[in-house]
Amino acid sequence: MSALSPPVSTATAHDETRGMLLGLAGVAMFSLTMPFTRLAVLALDVEFVVLARALGAAALAGLWLAWRRAPLPPRAALLPLALVMLGVVVGFPLLSSMAMRHVPAAHGAVLAGLLPLATALYTALRGDERPSPAFWLMAVLGAGLVVAFALSQGGGALHAADLMMFGAVAAGAVGYAEGGKLARTLGGPETICWALLLAAPLLAPLLLGWRLANGAGALAGVGAAAWIGLGYVTVFSMFIGFFFWYRGLALGGIARVGQVQLLQPFMSLVGAAVLLGEALTLHNVLFALAVIGVVFAGRRLQVRRRPG
Repeated sequence: MSALSPPVSTATAHDETRGMLLGLAGVAMFSLTMPFTRLAVLALDVEFVVLARALGAAALAGLWLAWRRAPLPPRAALLPLALVMLGVVVGFPLLSSMAMRHVPAAHGAVLAGLLPLATALYTALRGDERPSPAFWLMAVLGAGLVVAFALSQGGGALHAADLMMFGAVAAGAVGYAEGGKLARTLGGPETICWALLLAAPLLAPLLLGWRLANGAGALAGVGAAAWIGLGYVTVFSMFIGFFFWYRGLALGGIARVGQVQLLQPFMSLVGAAVLLGEALTLHNVLFALAVIGVVFAGRRLQVRRRPG
């Protein structure tokens, strides 16, 4: 073998494979976020959904940390944890829930397919990873397919809800990248758990304020479907899914494993069809096959990771 092409270590290849599989498990859980969010916000106030899911997940996080007797995070982790909190505990849930009031779950889920490119871009700007030009080409191609799909579904135009989803994508990218990097030292479960607990003192007074402003009857008559939707996004979208996702990003690299999330919109389409009765067409399937091809092509391209 040429001296210019050193072999990839078995440990590195093994870690990348494990990272991809863990990331895929997390994406499978995240893929139902949009359908279940829409199920919740059709009957529940958006503010209540965002606050309740975060505080419910924070309660689970506190129990998990107590069970594990996890030590407090080091001071150096506080800023990254704050960015994780702002990105995935507050920003993405708030903006995506607002968007789900106005567009079908399938439409929002497809726009969320921009997350891998946004995450890779944020990570590269931070200097943590250096994707090759070919990797960027495949990432842009995948994102272009996602945008083309969204435009075709929206009659060739983007709407106000689309801007909310783009904001959600930006917030999610920051939370994913910062969490994936922090998980290398703090641990994946610990990262999301401490971020949730960090948010709790800020969000609890807001939920109390919402309760006082809306009165005792605000939740009366809400059907089981909405509570099931809220329960899913609390337990899986905000809590368990991140155990797999952050560990996968830490093992396999943020830019590369992040490309697996290009599959999420099309998993979400199936979820929206089953849960909400939204149409699943041949057009959707063809776009799904194209994006899957991009994901697996990107899986083989070079991404240099900065040590540490």
